[in-house]
Amino acid sequence: MKLTVEETARCLDLPARKIERWISQGRIPIRKDGKLCVFNETALEKWASSHHLSFCPPSEPPGDKKKSPATDTEGLLSAMKRGGVFYDIEGTDVESVLLNGVNRLPDLSEASKQTLHARLLERERLMSTGIGKGVAIPHPRTPLKEMGEESIIATCFLEESVSYASIDDKPVFVLFILLCPSTKAHLNLLSRLAFCVRDDAFVSFLKTTPDAEGLFSEIAEFEQRLDQ
Repeated sequence: MKLTVEETARCLDLPARKIERWISQGRIPIRKDGKLCVFNETALEKWASSHHLSFCPPSEPPGDKKKSPATDTEGLLSAMKRGGVFYDIEGTDVESVLLNGVNRLPDLSEASKQTLHARLLERERLMSTGIGKGVAIPHPRTPLKEMGEESIIATCFLEESVSYASIDDKPVFVLFILLCPSTKAHLNLLSRLAFCVRDDAFVSFLKTTPDAEGLFSEIAEFEQRLDQ
């Protein structure tokens, strides 16, 4: 299979520059052919599994008629309603705001919350999920069985902005905790959420700390634009 570095990075949910570095160091079963990454899909998937990473090919093989589960292509709005909206999340750093955000999530046992918090921190150590403009989208590197069969996005407005090692160095004021049952569902919802956050007007709207009804209404409008 041949993909660009950016496409390969999306398949592995890793930063493109980390893929580039690992290729040059010989740490990943990928070789470069000009600007393209060349690899055996089965070998890369096996390597990813052995390193506790997810691998999602960019598309199904030609002729494969198997339909994706509905949860793999569900909308942003339903996942956000399921996850809920929470306010005044306390904390002075990444670890504490994630802990307090996770503790607000409904229908999770204490053991599941501890596991989730640990996995979120593990992902942050790999690369910050602060995507810029004061927004972070924390998520585990691989789906968690404890999270059930439906995707959720929990919206957590922080009591005070915190330093988050974001790509633009701006402190984070809102977290969208993203939990999905499959890598395909994760990539689908992540791309939809990123589409919203790229809009400066939407970020300004988030800074007003809207109530749940107002937030969901705004998300519904964005999804209409996405699906046109």
